[in-house]
Amino acid sequence: MSGLDELVGRREITSPEDMQALGEQMGRMLRPGDLVVLTGALGAGKTTLTRGIAAGLGVRGPVQSPTFVIARTHPSLVDGPPLVHVDAYRLGSAMELDDLDLDLDNSVVVVEWGRGLVDVLERDVWWEVELESEWGGTGVDNACGTSGPAAAELDANAPRIVTVSRRTASPGR
Repeated sequence: MSGLDELVGRREITSPEDMQALGEQMGRMLRPGDLVVLTGALGAGKTTLTRGIAAGLGVRGPVQSPTFVIARTHPSLVDGPPLVHVDAYRLGSAMELDDLDLDLDNSVVVVEWGRGLVDVLERDVWWEVELESEWGGTGVDNACGTSGPAAAELDANAPRIVTVSRRTASPGR
């Protein structure tokens, strides 16, 4: 297992650049066989964090959300493990995730939208990273500027709370 233990806990990330920097730090710590599950609302920064992980691992890019291909493998450029980036949003069940036949032992696997699905994978321990946006509008109607391009930019640059935790498989899996 990797050394992400030192990152366990909550922290505030104040910009997309800081989110990517956290990902780079994680990428330098991750090893073949590590599984990271990213949880958060649409636009919370999951793919930005994954771009940072990819940079820290030294894999070939570009890293984009694999929403329509479901999983994309990024080979290493520095003789390290490949990154397997999975978007489980469109999967209907945990068995569909298992059917992807991911190379869990030789890769670093990052699964967006994977909470509740990774239990079927042959892993006793994995990392969960939850991303929460601190700004989601004011609750006032659109006439006050809580939607559209300006609001989207505010939301994209709003601070995030990132919680890293270690998860273990349930007994009798």
